[in-house]
Amino acid sequence: MQTIVATENVQLTLPNADLSFLRTISKKMGWSLKTKRKSGIEKGLEDIQKGNVYHAKNSEDLIKQILG
Repeated sequence: MQTIVATENVQLTLPNADLSFLRTISKKMGWSLKTKRKSGIEKGLEDIQKGNVYHAKNSEDLIKQILG
């Protein structure tokens, strides 16, 4: 006979340094741990919101900003 266990989804916000500790605990307890990674689009949109946007006068200026 199989026992049914109620589960709960929980969202935690913690420093990246503590994530390995949480993984260790969850593995020992038999919990499942899923992390959401941001896509490139999400990171780009965050940069735009923060104002991390650069403008180039022309193609030479763009190359100069990329390589310089």
